[in-house]
Amino acid sequence: MGACCSTQFKYKGRRYEKEGSDEKEDEGHHRDHNINNDDNSANVTRIGHAGAIVRLQGSSSLTSMYTRKGRKGINQDAMTVWENFTGGKNVFFCGVFDGHGPSGHKVARHVCDALPLKLSTMHQPRPSAKKEGNKDSSHKHWETSLIRTFQELDEDLSMEDSLDSYCSGTTAVTIVKQDQHLIISNLGDSRAILGTRDNKNQIIPVQLTVDLKPSLPSESERIHKNGGRVFAMEEEPNVPRVWMPDQDCPGLAMSRAFGDFCLKDHGLISTPQVSYRRLTPKDEFVVLATDGVWDVLSNNEVVQIVASVKRPSIAAKVLVYYAVQAWRTKYPGSKVDDCAVVCLFLKKRPSVSGTLSDISQQTASQVNGVDPKGKKTEEGETVINCDIVVDPKALEEVNRVNGNTIKQRSRLGSLSRDKITTDFGGQTQS
Repeated sequence: MGACCSTQFKYKGRRYEKEGSDEKEDEGHHRDHNINNDDNSANVTRIGHAGAIVRLQGSSSLTSMYTRKGRKGINQDAMTVWENFTGGKNVFFCGVFDGHGPSGHKVARHVCDALPLKLSTMHQPRPSAKKEGNKDSSHKHWETSLIRTFQELDEDLSMEDSLDSYCSGTTAVTIVKQDQHLIISNLGDSRAILGTRDNKNQIIPVQLTVDLKPSLPSESERIHKNGGRVFAMEEEPNVPRVWMPDQDCPGLAMSRAFGDFCLKDHGLISTPQVSYRRLTPKDEFVVLATDGVWDVLSNNEVVQIVASVKRPSIAAKVLVYYAVQAWRTKYPGSKVDDCAVVCLFLKKRPSVSGTLSDISQQTASQVNGVDPKGKKTEEGETVINCDIVVDPKALEEVNRVNGNTIKQRSRLGSLSRDKITTDFGGQTQS
């Protein structure tokens, strides 16, 4: 994200002081689970607040999650799924977090753990709201809890001596699903979309969040009013970034984030955009992903891929695979970005026949007609479209690995821990 002053200063609260030497970075492994492994398909869960099932990796009958490290160093993406959130049956919390800066991986994982815990503790379900089941009583209560949770967590982060968040931070895009209510909160440029059916029963995307970048006029205006600067670097003329008033750092590509306290007095905020959607029988799934996916795949491509996967449990893994292939095809000279995906299916889908090779052909036929130059959304953001070129041998490897996984599950039983020892074909990324 450009030059960053946190390599010279260690942030403590609202003060910063010079540090004698850089802290040696760890390997980027989460204390409870290794999210830097290319293989994180094995189910890892624990019990959280109010008896919720906290899924750190793996899948369930209605969720799929997967992350893959790019070629930029430590995997700075994090993700989580809480089932029976706040103690409510079939209440889900899902979130993905994209860290940035020298300590971005630590900040992302800290927020990934702390945000749902704080929200679950703070949000007290109201019997009247549950009984009424309407937008005003349910959504407004969640909105108040979410905004307060985000802001308090950012304040806690500012006082956390174990994390250097002066020029490091993270995005956050989360959803809470409670019955037919879907509450979405967004901070930064990760994104959430809905896969739904149109009047012709075709799967189509509905973007649930706005990419909160300094290119948005309202975001840029707030930053300028507070003394921050917004401009793009010569080598990236189409990527406006946020800079301190008197230093060319840190060059943040988003306008809202947890952490990044060097910019918090200059227009960067931690207040999320919270929105509500009442779900209908036509709605099929929600996809949350970091910008490593959205930079190379359009919303339409994402829903087509997810809808085409015959086993929902591997939908996130397949989507990340396609994103990596798209990076290699569209930006062969660039380093592949970290990718993290969480899919929440709103209904159990019947099994369908077909291989991933079939899926590749279906997806290719569905996206061949898109404008290769991309389209502008209503918010002025460009959605990048690209043809997906997939190595057939690699697809066969995916089929082989997933076939072995099914056999392994059958032998070990439903209580076994899934272990996939082979990743998608090819460990290197160019």
